[in-house]
Amino acid sequence: MDKLIKGVLIVIGTLSMVLGFIGIFLPVLPTTPFLILASICYIRSSEKLHRWLMNHKLFGECIRNYQEKKGIPCKVKIFAIGSLWLSIGYSALFIIPVTMIKVLMFGIAAGVTIHILSFKTLE
Repeated sequence: MDKLIKGVLIVIGTLSMVLGFIGIFLPVLPTTPFLILASICYIRSSEKLHRWLMNHKLFGECIRNYQEKKGIPCKVKIFAIGSLWLSIGYSALFIIPVTMIKVLMFGIAAGVTIHILSFKTLE
């Protein structure tokens, strides 16, 4: 593979990983899809970075559970759904003035909640 393409994939993977990390604290950003994208970019560009990501203390288990369709731990589901609704609820009720945007935000929150709940709950 061309060195330029590998470099671009490493940059995209790293940006995705940073966004995934930010998504831990901002429920509006979906953590897992960004980490999956980082994993895909790294597996195609750098075996060392992919191995590091898959063995990472914070991210590795999340990616493996998602890829192997094992599920999501109960504590993670509760935290994700709770922080999602708190942040979107606060934003929609106190910050966003446009009613249609508020409705859209609550619709997105409902969709993300359904998506999270569709995964098997790990013990």
